[in-house]
Amino acid sequence: MTKSALQIARAAYQPKLPKALTGAVVAKEGEPTQSVADQEDIKKLFPNTYGMPLIQFVEGEAKEFAPMNVGVILSGGQAPGGHNVISGLFDGIKKLNPANKLYGFILGPGGLVDHNYMELTADIIDEYRNTGGFDIIGSGRTKLEKEEQFEKGYEILKELGIKALVIIGGDDSNTNACVLAEYYAAKNYGVQVIGCPKTIDGDLKNDMIETSFGFDTACKTYSEVIGNIERDCNSARKYWHFIKLMGRSASHIALECALQTQPNICIISEEVEAKNMSLDDIVTYIAQVVADRAAAGNNFGTVLIPEGLIEFIPAMKRLIAELNDFLAANGEEFNSIKRSKQRDYIISKLSPENAAIYASLPEGVARQLSLDRDPHGNVQVSLIETEKLLSEMVATKLAAWKEEGKFVGKFAAQHHFFGYEGRCAAPSNFDADYCYSLGYTASMLIANGKTGYMSSVRNTIAPAAEWIAGGVPITMMMNMERRHGEMKPVIQKALVKLDGAPFKAFAAVRDTWAKETAYVYPGPIQYFGPTEVCDQPTKTLQYEQAK
Repeated sequence: MTKSALQIARAAYQPKLPKALTGAVVAKEGEPTQSVADQEDIKKLFPNTYGMPLIQFVEGEAKEFAPMNVGVILSGGQAPGGHNVISGLFDGIKKLNPANKLYGFILGPGGLVDHNYMELTADIIDEYRNTGGFDIIGSGRTKLEKEEQFEKGYEILKELGIKALVIIGGDDSNTNACVLAEYYAAKNYGVQVIGCPKTIDGDLKNDMIETSFGFDTACKTYSEVIGNIERDCNSARKYWHFIKLMGRSASHIALECALQTQPNICIISEEVEAKNMSLDDIVTYIAQVVADRAAAGNNFGTVLIPEGLIEFIPAMKRLIAELNDFLAANGEEFNSIKRSKQRDYIISKLSPENAAIYASLPEGVARQLSLDRDPHGNVQVSLIETEKLLSEMVATKLAAWKEEGKFVGKFAAQHHFFGYEGRCAAPSNFDADYCYSLGYTASMLIANGKTGYMSSVRNTIAPAAEWIAGGVPITMMMNMERRHGEMKPVIQKALVKLDGAPFKAFAAVRDTWAKETAYVYPGPIQYFGPTEVCDQPTKTLQYEQAK
């Protein structure tokens, strides 16, 4: 394989570890825990893994460990640093006993069920240290939720002598890890299951999980490009750039990128929902900023939009729900109608409120809402080009304002969507260190006989040596939510808190950013150089943990 100069240099980087993990460790147990909500329901579903204590690793005396084999799975969408979690896990189990072996299951949880695996040796691991991507063993989205899957998995774990399984994934994957840990504990199979918190979206976090890995690198990658666009925008001075960013369930990425680059506008989905804003409210807000800047002679700007915005607009949510129900029941009749008449047909069948909203949408978006369904018959919201929807509706509103004399400028839009560009970037020093520490911590949880825990590394705005490593019971993060018509235990998603320090910091300055051209140009991720340039955590973490 031909390697770039950066790949060669990064291979030599030795990730930093919390001081407590650099020698022999002992697990210090804290207070018993309970789930964030629905305590009785969660306790009933997880009798063997509920109420376990928090774990913190502190320096201890050296012990001898019998040889053991460990399995690892990468689950769900890619996030920068996954290879370092595996590297940290590998180094951790080898330090416990050089005879220990690590097996990787190929293409996600499906590899466990289908018995598709490979041994990860030192030669293989060394090729992937400090690199982006999940290509060492691949990833997949198979959900582990059926008893026959658990039993098929156990067959290969028993055959390979695997004592512990580490699942690296987001909230759904770690929910599956918790269910699997409970099942194996109930059956006395002697297989431990440990989770690691991954997702660039940043929505897997709580008091014990300060950030999910990959969020730092992805946001820095997007912010570099947003900064480049802002510089272009400020040079040409003739375009409004509408930039959609990944983050379907929460707006953490949009908020972090706004704090890093200071755009003219950033929409936060959680605020839209809390204020019961309509689509027209959002369009009017953007159009007013455009008009005010035009009045000052600035016919240009940048707008950041979270991917999942549409689902957070209460009126749009109601429209989508009615559309889903209507088309599920009347799909054949709808499909038999002439294409040019379908829009009028739907408008005639919806409730007055939803019919008015549907009629106000641009033709392309209306068609996406009514035609492009997923296998469950639901609207594929992530396919809706929200950035184009908003710019088209802003253009329409500005044209009307121009006739009324309320808008005196020009409006031309450019559109961008930054998503996959950030998921496999070479991890920043922060993510390289954090992920390595998460993997190493997982090895210590295994050595201490724990199951149903998620690897936890805290105090992350301090230098890495001062980070606090330990474990948190996954049941502590769970609540009951309705999924596919029935109540299921799931890890509670962390949305942007409107009373949290990061959002409040943004809200305090956004009106100034709207008027002025206050752009910040972060530039590319730096891997070599001064600590204050190379090792800085996200603005989100800095605001959340400001002393």
